[in-house]
Amino acid sequence: MKKLAVLLLIVVGSLAAVAPAAAQEAPAAPLLIAEGVTIGGVAVGGLTLEQARAAVQGAFDAPLAFTHKKKRKWKATPAQLGASPRIKAALAQAATASSYASVGLLAKIKGKKVRKYVKYLKSVFDRPVRNTRVRVVKSKPRFSKARDGVEVDRLAMIKAINAALRGLEREPLALQAELIAPSVTAKNFGPIVVIKRETKQLHYYRGAKLVRKFGVATGQAAYPTPIGSFSVVTKQKHPTWYPPNSDWAKGAKPVPPGPGNPLGTRWMGISAPLIGIHGTPDAASIGYSASHGCVRMRVSEAEWLFDNLDVGTPIFITRQ
Repeated sequence: MKKLAVLLLIVVGSLAAVAPAAAQEAPAAPLLIAEGVTIGGVAVGGLTLEQARAAVQGAFDAPLAFTHKKKRKWKATPAQLGASPRIKAALAQAATASSYASVGLLAKIKGKKVRKYVKYLKSVFDRPVRNTRVRVVKSKPRFSKARDGVEVDRLAMIKAINAALRGLEREPLALQAELIAPSVTAKNFGPIVVIKRETKQLHYYRGAKLVRKFGVATGQAAYPTPIGSFSVVTKQKHPTWYPPNSDWAKGAKPVPPGPGNPLGTRWMGISAPLIGIHGTPDAASIGYSASHGCVRMRVSEAEWLFDNLDVGTPIFITRQ
């Protein structure tokens, strides 16, 4: 019995010695962030540091949404834009913050990636302005449709993306772009001249509106007035006529301005070589194929036309 009592005392003593050691090895309770604390606006109060890290990272990783004209919508993640949050420093601050403190969140942004993304946006959305152009169908002008140009504002777009990446709000970003209005439309097109070679008529238009008609003389069969699309390249008052390098003008001498000048008082050279619209002292030739390729007009009518068209005015010569 005496031996049994001694053994019981030894066992009890051993258990008593073990119990404090076991109590010392128990894991400490995880650190919880104080109530009401936020990081970059994300509520992390009452969370462990690891839970807070996941919550903030998840909020930061939400993609940026973009819009253009309410019809085009797309997204890009912060990672695609080269941005990452500096969570470690924010967590360290939150761990010692008092209740309801607001802790800021800094972001690391790779400017090169943002610039590259904006360059991509420009490649997608930039569009050159398209002015109205004119052609002639059945001897009447027809106009193409003008279109606005679009130019993405590179600097404004970089600034907007950087601002969005520095915060955690993910409100849609409107594409920062400028609309460029066409300078030439059907309404403001200006003068157009249509010359009907066979019927010997010149029609003067302002845009689509026919303003005046004139009888003209065109080229002889051996020297036909060319068919096609041209433009006025030069204008001269009281021109001197110089003989061209052609068989029909061999031996001819220049004719200075005056009543006998074959060009009358006005010369409107067009982009066809050696061809122009001009007055003529030979009014009887109007209505016939009488010239060496040029378009002749009565002197007073050539003067009116001269005053009502510009260098660059389109000239269409049709067969009709």
